[in-house]
Amino acid sequence: MQDYSATLKKYMPEEAAPIISNWINHTRCLFKISRSRSTKLGDYRAPFKGSPHRISVNHDLNSYSFLITTIHEFAHLQTWNKHQHRVKPHGTEWKNNFKELMEPFLKLNIFPIDISSAIHRYMENPAASSCTDLHLFRTLKSYDTVKTSALTVESLEDGHFFKLKNGRSFQRIEKIRKRYKCMELNSKRMYLFNPIAEVFLLEQ
Repeated sequence: MQDYSATLKKYMPEEAAPIISNWINHTRCLFKISRSRSTKLGDYRAPFKGSPHRISVNHDLNSYSFLITTIHEFAHLQTWNKHQHRVKPHGTEWKNNFKELMEPFLKLNIFPIDISSAIHRYMENPAASSCTDLHLFRTLKSYDTVKTSALTVESLEDGHFFKLKNGRSFQRIEKIRKRYKCMELNSKRMYLFNPIAEVFLLEQ
């Protein structure tokens, strides 16, 4: 079996790399370190017509975010192996698998105390993405080493204009429950944004 630890430890805590390497070998998963994607941190694709399990994780995440995203995607793989498409993507089965796969890393004390505390809180009811848990997301973001001029949608005010990395421009309209209603300037269509979606302020 190939040892992927040397490559993996460039992106995640060193102690975690051998465990993830074993997972890749055991599941015969095609694991890809991906370019940055603004819409998702990682991705899982089930086997199809002879192709293996496929997991990709964005290369530019900090080491703790990279590891948590990797565990998230392997929980999808484990759920598919047990249930295929018979259960919801982030249903009870996935949540139980995520908790099970996270356990060895918590026992190794890989995470700083604040992240570990946020993970324990998140694991009470894991969501579709760590980005949807604002406390965990903010805690993980504090460990980013590369600082950008990006703001979050929640830090703007209603009426402010902003753009995404891909150049699409919006205006924040109002808060609706936990998300923000924003209008795309070109199409005038309305979209709901996560409060901590990263955007860039447009000067008017």
